[in-house]
Amino acid sequence: MKLPIYLDYSATTPADSRVAEKMAACMTIDGDFGNPASRSHVFGWKSDALVNEARQHVAALINADPKEIVWTSGATESDNLAIKGAAHFYQRKGKHIITCKTEHKAVLDTCRQLEREGFEVTYLDPEASGLIDLAKLEAAMREDTVLVSIMHVNNEIGVIQDIAAIGKLC
Repeated sequence: MKLPIYLDYSATTPADSRVAEKMAACMTIDGDFGNPASRSHVFGWKSDALVNEARQHVAALINADPKEIVWTSGATESDNLAIKGAAHFYQRKGKHIITCKTEHKAVLDTCRQLEREGFEVTYLDPEASGLIDLAKLEAAMREDTVLVSIMHVNNEIGVIQDIAAIGKLC
């Protein structure tokens, strides 16, 4: 029997076996399980050390400071944290946000919430190809624009945005 082809890697990707093996070692009684926030016992201490080691590995991979690495439960929480965090942090400079109508629902929902809080959001229409027209993005930018949120790879249509070019405009 042929297995179906899985085409939803933008939404969920199976864990690399090496990652799964490391994670499994932290989830069983024989491993280093424990709540890393528990400071009163050895299980918490060991777990905290492993989380910090993982944080250092991730930071090294992306050339970041380990203090900049924040763990979340998934993409929706990450989108909310990043967008609301940036919007509120920079709101003294402006309250204008730009995103795309084909963004992930978590991004669109967060932008709608920010609109209720007094932010103004420009929702760009993508081209027929699914790509953002960089000239339209540039035209939408204003002095009070504090955030541009465009996903790199669209989870529905698979289009890959030119994030480097978008970043240069910002």
